[in-house]
Amino acid sequence: MDAQALTDFRALFEASPGLYLILNPDLSIVGASDAYLTATMTRRDEIVGRDLFEVFPDNPADPEASGVRNLAASLDRVRQFKQPDIMAVQKYDVRRADGILEERHWSPRNHPVLDAFDDIRWIVHAVEDVTEIARLQHQQHEAKDFAQEQQRMLAQLRSANEALAASEIALRASEERFRGLAEELKTQEARLSSILLTVPDAMIVIDERGTIQTFSQTAQGLFGYAPHEVLGCNVSLLMPEPYRREHDGYLEHHHATGERRVIGTGRIVVGQRKDGSTFPMELKVGEVLLEGRRQFTGFVRDLTERRETERHLHELQSELLHVARVSEMGQMASALAHELNQPLSAISMYLSGGRRILEQGDKTKALDAMRRASEQVDRAGQIIHRLREFVRKGEADRRVESLATTIEEASALALVGARSDGVRLTVWFDADAQSVFIDKIQVQQVLVNLIRNAVEAMTDCSQRDVTITTCAIENDMVEVSVADTGAGIASEIKEKLFQPFVTSKTTGMGVGLSLCRSIIEAHSGRLWAENGPAGGAIFRFTVPSAPG
Repeated sequence: MDAQALTDFRALFEASPGLYLILNPDLSIVGASDAYLTATMTRRDEIVGRDLFEVFPDNPADPEASGVRNLAASLDRVRQFKQPDIMAVQKYDVRRADGILEERHWSPRNHPVLDAFDDIRWIVHAVEDVTEIARLQHQQHEAKDFAQEQQRMLAQLRSANEALAASEIALRASEERFRGLAEELKTQEARLSSILLTVPDAMIVIDERGTIQTFSQTAQGLFGYAPHEVLGCNVSLLMPEPYRREHDGYLEHHHATGERRVIGTGRIVVGQRKDGSTFPMELKVGEVLLEGRRQFTGFVRDLTERRETERHLHELQSELLHVARVSEMGQMASALAHELNQPLSAISMYLSGGRRILEQGDKTKALDAMRRASEQVDRAGQIIHRLREFVRKGEADRRVESLATTIEEASALALVGARSDGVRLTVWFDADAQSVFIDKIQVQQVLVNLIRNAVEAMTDCSQRDVTITTCAIENDMVEVSVADTGAGIASEIKEKLFQPFVTSKTTGMGVGLSLCRSIIEAHSGRLWAENGPAGGAIFRFTVPSAPG
């Protein structure tokens, strides 16, 4: 080919509309079409003679960039097999004139040019810019993911709404049950008072050898013996083994040493009836010396019915603790509905905004809207979770708990709707009082009651601050105080503050503080109240700290 033809061929190649790059077998650049230079934002005099990967390196800001590795592998296959190699679409960023790397996607093809000896003379690197196609496919994939996420979030919202509706129904049913249980509790208390006032003790008198001298009518009914069946018999007849055979030995020991085990004090022992059945009883023994002879008078009280009554009262009290929590939730129902309506409204707003933003093509803001909507779903779920945990019914379950977490969760429930009314909560935690050994739900019930009482006491106050403070005290106990800036405790009600059915409120039964004291005393602690030095009321209670 003469010089003129070579010049014409070069001009024709460079003016070709295709994106072509001519490489030597050592991958140095020989030539490039004008279209290639335009697409890659380079100049012919800057790249000809230079190494391909020196001119077009990977994007150093993209740790997943693989363009250099994939292109080098393709060119190695061309040189090894002397056959064309078509590559998959590659992400290979190019540098603009201002030095910034711009994202590009290419469809490359590499073709060998052989000489007369079947050796590679040149390699033609041809590419097609498919950036817009790749972006469109990515947007379509994101739109599909967004639609799926919308469906998932809507399903979660429907589930949350259904759970909330079920909770409201349960709250209404529990309120009815609470009223019935409160009436039943009053009836049981009246019945117990009548029993304790009218049932006399059984009386048995024995001599120093243990022989029964007197057997009262109440004792006859209690043990099932007629007087003639027991008078003159040893009192051990009324005892089961092994107490029966040990009784005479106890009397002898008392005569010899004067040591008293039962005399002058009360003791819980086991009695045996005529039919062989046994029962718990409280025994009190008095000693008297008559005509130089000792006699012992025993007063026996059957504890069977009292034990059964105590068990039933314990069950009623546990039930009352549960329905008291449900009643608290009933009083907070409106505020809880408002609290849940906020995240639900926010979710709707974020989803609508995200859809509009996505239609405008701003995927970053659309993803941010989706994230914010997801956060609101979590927020609504947490509110419902705290509500379910608080009103759940169960046996006392004491374990090591974080005092901070216990207070934070109780405060979140107690202050539902209160912060919008200007109530400010401050909590001071003692670093030495981090863990306590408690029934978490019961202690949270105490905290919710005290915090809500504090909020109600500040209804007409300009300054509405609630301060919760914890501190470690002696005997491995932790003290928790709840202080408010209200009017304080009136002197006429202070002494009766923790009595049941005493209240200064226009609504309620007045059992809240009484139940709170019962809960704290069951934890081996105590609950008391006082007026603060700067005004307001301070309620304090103690619970055991956790070992270690």
